[in-house]
Amino acid sequence: MRSLLSVGVLCSLFGLRASGKAVFAHFMIGNTENYGSPDFESEISQAQEAHIDGFALNFAYADYTNDGSIERMFGAAERKGFKLIFSFDYAGNGPFPKEEVDYWLDMYLGSSAYFHHSTGQPLVSTFEGPESADDWIELKKKHNVFFMPSYSSLGAKEAMKTGVPDGLFSWAAWPKGPNDMTTEVDSSYCEFLDKIDCRGGKPYMMPVSPWFYTRIVLTAADLPGYDKNWLWRGDSLWFDRWTHAWTVQPEYVQIISWNDYGESHHIGDVREDALVAFDVGEAPFNYARGRPHAAWRMFLPYVIDIYKVGEAAISKEGISVWYHTNQGRACSSGGTTGNTAAQVQVEGQPADFSQDKIFVSALLGSTANLQIKIGDGSWDVISWDTTPDGNSGLYFGSTPFTGQGQVQVRVMRGPDQVVGLTGAAIDNTSRGCVGGFTNWNAWVGGTWASGGVSASSGDLSGCIRGTGDGDIKTLCEYACKYNYCPFGACTCTQRGKINNADKDAGKGAGYPNPGKECIYLGLCDYACDHGICPTNACNRDEANKGKCFIPPDTPPATPTKKPTTTAAPPEATDHGDPYAEDRDTWANHDKCWIYDPPNHEASVNQCLSGPCKKIVEDAEKEGRTTNYGCLGFWALDQPIPWEDDPSECRPAVCVHIPDYETAHIGKRTAVGRCQCDST
Repeated sequence: MRSLLSVGVLCSLFGLRASGKAVFAHFMIGNTENYGSPDFESEISQAQEAHIDGFALNFAYADYTNDGSIERMFGAAERKGFKLIFSFDYAGNGPFPKEEVDYWLDMYLGSSAYFHHSTGQPLVSTFEGPESADDWIELKKKHNVFFMPSYSSLGAKEAMKTGVPDGLFSWAAWPKGPNDMTTEVDSSYCEFLDKIDCRGGKPYMMPVSPWFYTRIVLTAADLPGYDKNWLWRGDSLWFDRWTHAWTVQPEYVQIISWNDYGESHHIGDVREDALVAFDVGEAPFNYARGRPHAAWRMFLPYVIDIYKVGEAAISKEGISVWYHTNQGRACSSGGTTGNTAAQVQVEGQPADFSQDKIFVSALLGSTANLQIKIGDGSWDVISWDTTPDGNSGLYFGSTPFTGQGQVQVRVMRGPDQVVGLTGAAIDNTSRGCVGGFTNWNAWVGGTWASGGVSASSGDLSGCIRGTGDGDIKTLCEYACKYNYCPFGACTCTQRGKINNADKDAGKGAGYPNPGKECIYLGLCDYACDHGICPTNACNRDEANKGKCFIPPDTPPATPTKKPTTTAAPPEATDHGDPYAEDRDTWANHDKCWIYDPPNHEASVNQCLSGPCKKIVEDAEKEGRTTNYGCLGFWALDQPIPWEDDPSECRPAVCVHIPDYETAHIGKRTAVGRCQCDST
């Protein structure tokens, strides 16, 4: 959902520096069963070196590691001067009883290590749990906590309607589809937290993550959380999201994660004694082993300092490199998908999401060239995708790989090498394809140059590059160069010294084309006045003033009872029966086929393209999760009413038969019903 509140507001930010900002890293207590106090102290020391302020302790209800590990973690944090907050995981082992939450708050809110919001209240978060929102009315009153849950399954709007959050944490850290991440969901959160251009209002905790790949597939009834086999695009995400954070300027940032090895987004060291998820989840192979991620922490002091105070010093130069080590289609995907239907997303081939590229970020004090060599090939000079304004700061580049062999990366100034490293080999052989599968986890490496430098980030007060979706992209690409990058409509992708476009102004007003959303208002007016007036989006005809539209408010996504064949159709009105010409459609609109043998994708896609389509689209716009599926409702004491798959449409389900389903002729089917957004 795009905010209309940002239209006409320039993207100046560092004049509005907020005090009390903090960066947390999501820390999985469940992976620490083998930790002693020195292990917790070691993790804390590494986080402090990265300028991370604290850990958000994720722990599930009744997990056997909780008591000992949380006690040792708080002891270590108190000794190290480090901060902690609770993130109650209501999804891991089911909802926390209110009394259990009360116990943990009683035990640890008084610790000197517990972090307090600027109001002086202890800050508490969750992973999900909106069904227990009413518990927090009494818990907040008793413990005087500042409550910022992640109710991302609801989206920001519905989360605030529960009445208990003092602010919100979003879990939407990864892009949907084969796309780069934008700030559209961040904009939605800011809107419903009563912010204007993401300033003021209630606090927002913004998610930042480098990667996502999980392949833990176990459907045991007592382990409902272990049935995951998908990836979301990582690629440039780690670089992009810190640029976003510099612009959004949230009160808090939460890095996802420090040590969630099962989802491949850890930035902490890989510890052999902490890989329990691969055993419990019966993963087909351990995709975290041999995949270090520590180099993702290298430039955190720099990017966190800029987020907090708007500038950072550069005393040494270095590079951080990451990539997956198999070509996307060289090994078996093992059923891994890009996106996941479990979160109401259209699935695709993982190789179309995670690109076969080598990604490089470099912290440099002055201009230098990037060179990459793979195997026996020659050194290729790679153009930087992003060069910092003023040439000192964080550079970013990438290059596709098609061959295989050892990866070498170096940064050169003239004939001299500034810094370089040799990384893991691209290996598409049986040795590289472990068990025959592609490992989509990233190998991450980095190194520092031997000498020091004296430089700084320079002036980052304005937006100097940005983008948008669809036909608004051209408008954003022009306007964002000049620090006019309306939040929600556009995403600022680079900051620097503000460029002045006033010399080009005076060409006349512009208006959105009829039928365009009012989000175009400020952009069309600005761009047309400066001589850029793309006809696919804007025009200069004053008669079109006020012809844009504001999308209707999305209704709350609450479970609804779907009409059945026995339900009465809508009553006739003076305009006649609205379904008089197509009663079969009304009677059968929510039906679908269930296949024998099972074909989950074919069954649920009938619902995605039919009765659940609008609900799914609305959920995506709001940045929340929902669900859909094809379910059978039959008496337990009767056999399933299988029928031979017909060669032509049969009346019971003749509404939602996509062309591709002809491939299933000859198999048995039974009639099910589409269930959308159910709980």
